[in-house]
Amino acid sequence: MALDHVARIQAEWGRERPDLDVRPQGVIGRLHRLAGHLTEQLCVVYRRHGLAEGEFDVLATLRRAGAPYERAPGELAQHTMVTTGAMTKRLDRLERDGLVTRRRSSRDGRGRVVALTMAGRELIDRAFTEHMHNERRLLAELTEEQAAELEALLTTWLARFESPR
Repeated sequence: MALDHVARIQAEWGRERPDLDVRPQGVIGRLHRLAGHLTEQLCVVYRRHGLAEGEFDVLATLRRAGAPYERAPGELAQHTMVTTGAMTKRLDRLERDGLVTRRRSSRDGRGRVVALTMAGRELIDRAFTEHMHNERRLLAELTEEQAAELEALLTTWLARFESPR
């Protein structure tokens, strides 16, 4: 069986630095490479709908909020894990394309609210449907049992980084 990219790197390091345990690269390196491949495959769907990855994320976050499909810009940034500056650029483009609107908050006259337009809601519903089909296609490379085991492992590991301290 031929060595994959990560195994070749590990073998080279094993030869050059036999004093180090390079086994962690087997997991971390493969996760890193896999994330790149998956992101590439996911972005194909976003582009088909005229969206960048971050714009899809903003529209999906608004859609998940439920009617009336709106959130404050700071809340959007928190739910999408981007800076407020990056959020402003995304919102400018989405607003220009008629997918979101921005207005003053009715609860706090100083605050702002971002809301999906009807066109934005229709677009994210179409894009998200295709996105879920695409994710199912990508996950079909594993058996249901493998996918469930991987999800459990990743959930446990991710919680170690994201749990409140």
